Order: sequence, then C-alpha cells, then structure tokens
Amino acid sequence: MKKVLISACISMLTTLLMAGGNVSSSLPPVAKISNASCKTNKVYVESDTKLMWQDQDYTDAEDGAYKRGHSLGKAGSHSHAMNYCRVLNYAGYNDWRLPTSEELTHMHEAQDDPFAYIRGSDFWSSTPTTENRYYVVYAADAHPYKRKPSESNYIRCVRCLGDETVLFDGSKNAK
Repeated sequence: MKKVLISACISMLTTLLMAGGNVSSSLPPVAKISNASCKTNKVYVESDTKLMWQDQDYTDAEDGAYKRGHSLGKAGSHSHAMNYCRVLNYAGYNDWRLPTSEELTHMHEAQDDPFAYIRGSDFWSSTPTTENRYYVVYAADAHPYKRKPSESNYIRCVRCLGDETVLFDGSKNAK
C-alpha cells in the first residue's frame, strides 16, 4: 500500500514539473463579480394621468405559467391578478391595484412603449364585460379583448399618485 501511495505522489509531482507547473506557486487572483443584478426593477410615472406603473422584469417561470395557462407571479388568472396587485409591496408602496382597460389602452397607445420590461401579449384589466368575462389589453395593438377569468394573462399593477407623492425630480405632484 505504501509503494502505491509513494508511486502516485511521485507520478503526480513528475507530471506537474514536466508540464511546467510549480508546486509552490498559487493561482492568479480571480476577478471580483458584482452581486448586483444587471436588471433593475423600475416604475413608470405617467404624469398626465397621475399614475405610477409597475415596471418589473418578467421571469422565465412567469412566462412559462402564461404559456401553460397557470398562475405564478405576474401571470395568471383574473382572480390571481386581482390578488397579486392587492398584496403587492413594490417600490416602497403597498396600494397597487389592477388597472382598468382604459388605463391600459392609454398606456399602450403611445408610439414608443415606455416600459423597460414589455411583453407583446395580453394584460389583465379590472374592467368586467358581459358573459362573465374581463377585458385584457393586447400590448402590441392597444386594443381591449374579452377573456374568460380562468385564462392566464400577464399582470402589470398601477397605483394613483397622491398629493404628497414625491416624483424623481424632487417636485411634488398635485392632483
């Protein structure tokens, strides 16, 4: 057993020396990698309507839930969307709600989409239609469509700016 161990050690040292390795050298330092994410979660403030919009990255799991008709995070059924916005604590605020179809249509009518994180798909609104359905707004064309509440669609929450809301430029927003 000792002969095998000694042979293995000699073989390993010989290999290191023949390959130009130095047994006593250390590896070069490793570059430090930041823990910060490249993607940041944001809000979009629409000053003409006094609304603040959630502008948060959509995860692969949320995209998968949307495609498979499940509910997870910012994708899911209408009841999931209502509950998601109601309990959302984002950007220091906890008074988020599901937007109306008019609010969503207005946001997506703009030539350039103001959101950093977009999806060219349907987004739930809080606006009911006939036949136990709710409007969704298709982001690509800004048109409302009727959907069954059990269907999975994307979610983007909104909140009203109050009199004391401080905007990013330091000015106060008045109603």
